[in-house]
Amino acid sequence: RRYPTVELRAETFNGSTHVAVPSDSSFLKALLFELRLLDEHVFVQQRDSCTRISHSSVHSVATAAGELWPVLAFHKSGLIYACVPLVEGTLEPRPPLLTISGLSQGLALLLGIMDYISPSRKNEAELSTKIGQLRNLLIQACPLGTPLNTNIRSLSSSFEDIQEVPADKDQPAWRSSTYKGKPQVNVCITEKVKCMQYDQRDVVDTWQVYGAVNCKCDIEGSAPNVTLSLTLPTNAPPLQDIVVHHCVTSVDPAMLMSTSAEPLHDSVYNGPYKFPFIPPSDSFNLCYYTSQVPVPPILGCYQLVEEGSQVKITVNLKLHESIKNSFEYCEARIPFFNRGPIAQLEYKVSYGQLDLSREKSLLVWVIGQKFPKSLEVSLTGTLSFGTASKEHPTDYVCTGNTAYVKLYFRIPDFTLTGCYVDQHSVQIFVPGKPKITASRELISSDYYIWNSKAPAPMVYKPL
Repeated sequence: RRYPTVELRAETFNGSTHVAVPSDSSFLKALLFELRLLDEHVFVQQRDSCTRISHSSVHSVATAAGELWPVLAFHKSGLIYACVPLVEGTLEPRPPLLTISGLSQGLALLLGIMDYISPSRKNEAELSTKIGQLRNLLIQACPLGTPLNTNIRSLSSSFEDIQEVPADKDQPAWRSSTYKGKPQVNVCITEKVKCMQYDQRDVVDTWQVYGAVNCKCDIEGSAPNVTLSLTLPTNAPPLQDIVVHHCVTSVDPAMLMSTSAEPLHDSVYNGPYKFPFIPPSDSFNLCYYTSQVPVPPILGCYQLVEEGSQVKITVNLKLHESIKNSFEYCEARIPFFNRGPIAQLEYKVSYGQLDLSREKSLLVWVIGQKFPKSLEVSLTGTLSFGTASKEHPTDYVCTGNTAYVKLYFRIPDFTLTGCYVDQHSVQIFVPGKPKITASRELISSDYYIWNSKAPAPMVYKPL
């Protein structure tokens, strides 16, 4: 399968170093020669000299127009899997392989194809059928030349819906199948909060919020128009660093220019956040955003002190009053690295329950689905350790008293920014009354509270 848009981009990026991909038959002949599957008994200086020993699946294929590089190709069970990844830049001098993102994308796609085809390798009829379907599946997996889904096997179930050539000339390439039935739209806002808390006077705590708006639009028509609006409460911090899906047809440029790299000021875009788009057939992320929220949801303090052969710990957690006190789950995990298994444990918790992991190196404090009325919980404990074995967990960062508590939680029907989708604001220009379902959630991600009695790795250090 060829992608003219990708070939045009390659010509633009590579400039004078660009080598066009030859015809299918010429490319196949050149590739077979390079892989030593053609004229393998003949010594060819260009191909077989010691300087051309290849330690990877990335090849340089000699064509009439010049050396075509990089060509990702490997031979497996009698089949050759190959693709030509795009290099977004000049080819001279050749960039390091690790800097070419197209290589990892291409390899993931080829491995997905191999995973789809290889189970049928011994059944010729089944293999022939699968290879016949592969072109249609690639329309869904890689519609415009960039892999969107490398799990080809998962796409095969919807094969009947895939159109090789869109029936309507107005149908965009990313709508690879058509829907029949009652129109419905599902929207879910997922916000993840990262946090580093130190409880130290000379170190600033940091926290960041990342949001993603996921949509699944089951709507009839070749190019249905949908408009979705994100709403913020009054005086809420604005959304920033907004990145939109390619199916969005137009947005206010000021929305995309608002960046968290600069301090908040009057010119920051405060909405409305409207997204008109023609949705793909499958679930997709309409947009991503960040926001500079004033407080983290849970404030914590962790103290670990060694006294002789024992370790004393104190953990205090407080839920901020602005946060919805209704969790699907909430727990604090306290690991003990570079020590032996926990041999003795005495503890007191003001709320929830404390469990010891099977390998006896981790305390799991299950707070549950609600904080108490005071919104504060505490844990104190004294631990002693046995002799460490080779299997016991180690960590290069957490040495000595440098240690942390990591929080895991999910709050359904809540976002830290207050961002939500007003169901009445969703506009769909199709006949019939569509069913709109909107949900939101806040999830912890890398939420650390470091031991304030020891130095910790800093995200930010004052000058």
